[in-house]
Amino acid sequence: MSEWVHYLVRDRIAILTIDNPPVNALGPGVWEALDAAVARANADAAVDAIVLTGAGWTFVAGADIKVFDTLKTRGDSLARSGRNHAVLRRMEDVTKPLVAAIHGNAFGGGLEVAMGCHYRVATSDAKLGQPEVRLGLIPGAGGTQRLPRLCGIPMAIEMCTSGRPIPAPEALEAGLVDAIAAGDVVETAMTLALARAAVGATRRARDIALTEEAVNSGVAACEQAEARLAEAHVLAPWRAVRAIHTGLVRGFDEGSLHERELFADCVVSTESRALRHLFFAERAAAKLPSVFTPGRTPEVRRAAIVGAGTMGVGIAMTYASAGIPVLLKDVDEKPVQQGVAAMRRNFQSAVDKGRMTAEALECTMALVTPTVNYDGFGEADIIVEAVFENLDLKKSIFEEIGRVARPDCILASNTSTLDIDAFATATLYPEQVVGHHFFSPAHVMKLLEIVRGKRTSAQVLASSVALGKRLGKVPVVVGNCFGFVANRMLAYYMREAYLLLEEGASVAQIDGALIEFGMPVGPFGMQDIAGLDVGARIRQHLRALGRTRAEGPESAVPDRLFEMGRYGQKTGAGWYRYESGSRQGTPDPLVETIAAQEAAKRGTNRRAITSDEIVARTMSAVINEGARILQEGFAARAGDIDVIYCYGFGFPRYRGGPMFYADAIGLPSVLQRIREYRATLGSHWTPAPLLERLVVDGRRLSDEAAPLQSSVPNA
Repeated sequence: MSEWVHYLVRDRIAILTIDNPPVNALGPGVWEALDAAVARANADAAVDAIVLTGAGWTFVAGADIKVFDTLKTRGDSLARSGRNHAVLRRMEDVTKPLVAAIHGNAFGGGLEVAMGCHYRVATSDAKLGQPEVRLGLIPGAGGTQRLPRLCGIPMAIEMCTSGRPIPAPEALEAGLVDAIAAGDVVETAMTLALARAAVGATRRARDIALTEEAVNSGVAACEQAEARLAEAHVLAPWRAVRAIHTGLVRGFDEGSLHERELFADCVVSTESRALRHLFFAERAAAKLPSVFTPGRTPEVRRAAIVGAGTMGVGIAMTYASAGIPVLLKDVDEKPVQQGVAAMRRNFQSAVDKGRMTAEALECTMALVTPTVNYDGFGEADIIVEAVFENLDLKKSIFEEIGRVARPDCILASNTSTLDIDAFATATLYPEQVVGHHFFSPAHVMKLLEIVRGKRTSAQVLASSVALGKRLGKVPVVVGNCFGFVANRMLAYYMREAYLLLEEGASVAQIDGALIEFGMPVGPFGMQDIAGLDVGARIRQHLRALGRTRAEGPESAVPDRLFEMGRYGQKTGAGWYRYESGSRQGTPDPLVETIAAQEAAKRGTNRRAITSDEIVARTMSAVINEGARILQEGFAARAGDIDVIYCYGFGFPRYRGGPMFYADAIGLPSVLQRIREYRATLGSHWTPAPLLERLVVDGRRLSDEAAPLQSSVPNA
């Protein structure tokens, strides 16, 4: 028995069990141990056949992703891939039948190992996939070569380019697995192995011949996929198809060599480094910062929501979809019933698209109880305030719910900008008050900003993180500053978009430049979706306090549009004009006229502006403010900021988030650019001290971490 692969002989079958918890990831030691165990079994006179399986709940869920960071050069990646290819060729070449017994997941390298066996047996609930593209990689151990020969070229292309796992029954139908286990998967694999041993049968995937017709149609499919993928920002899917294509045209061995070359290109690419950064950042963000030591975190079994508007309805849908009964309250029957009707329409849309059954719709709706009073709120484990973004209104709601809630009930606000501590002072239980900032539409968007106030308890934070995961969200704990992390950074992004508009760029040009950069929608299109009235009312609140959303000049253009009743898509006009029933905006010359008028008032000389300048200025503003947020302790990790901006606003994942992107283009370059903007545009372009310090020290921004602002009493 080795540390990584256990060796057991039973009934003349060597049972090899990969044991590297929690998911049997393929680190370097596992590959070597697997190679040695298979060779031992093949040489063992007491063994007629071999079964390979995984310990615990899964087969092999993929490679150890940390290994990729140790491959510093393209040559390192080529060597590692070459060793893995050689291990699987030696597995295929054993003279005794070798059967993979798959349960749980066979993903990435795990599926490649399974395909290196002669036969495959799976449990009915097992899943098989090549998800490497989600990390900017392609299969690097023969996956692009064996997969087409086992399951066919169309499925291989789809699996390698989408990363979508397929269930075992679908894999059986395609030929990727040979049998579905009715009982114990190892026992079923043993039976198959002995049957093949009795007739001396083995089958190497690399020797499976493809018909001329299959090759010709496969080449055509590859060429079509390559043409489509060549236009994308990411290269990994295109490279996966290229490797498949080569294997079809030139054979398995040359295809394998090309796969190794393309895999090595991927490993050292910025695209893959960015996606791997986000992979680890997302997992770190979903953990409570180590400074907090909560006690028992009871499960949320019942919820209550105050406010049956768009956000309240979306949040209620999220709870109900997670199987949590929820009370939905508003001031009178009409908004409550409108909210319930909106929920049903949204769920029905999911049914119409095949994402939900009609039975599930009714079961989910049955979990929602509309109400116009606080009856039953005393039984709730969490009460979520989701009313209009008005400080006084929200404080009054917290006063009300504080009187009806249990002392251990979590009191959460969905505010996107306002002071959590102001709500806490309005209740009897300030340690129970926390921000749960959902993003619109709440039942779709994955991000949940969990905002801790000065007195929020560690237990409430821990319960919020656990609840966020249960709701299917990506929870990130942040500090309590205006706009928190997401909207605080967004304010600086929008500041530059407004000023660029005044300086001579058009609405469509600014949006187009940032969409080309990789954003799903430009800043103005995004505002038209959210509603210009939302931002306008926040600005009104801040002006009453003598503040602005972002340092620097504040454009009057968005407020003028608001005063004209142009709120965006919901009113048929905002930054764009919309035909009745359409969400496709048309540029409106009126907006350009207003921008020119405001530029004249400011004394701005309008000029031609390039797309490069649009991206550089907006991204520099986001990066600089992100560095300030981290320095001030309102985010615990730079990776948290990247996760927030990717999930909250669709920052392109292949760029890794704004903090990683800053490192990718070079912090000295970012700092120099900000200093140039300060010289030409004004003192509001002041570099964050953290940014200056990191450049001097030669450190990376994306690696930075800081204690979350202030400490929790009695944590």
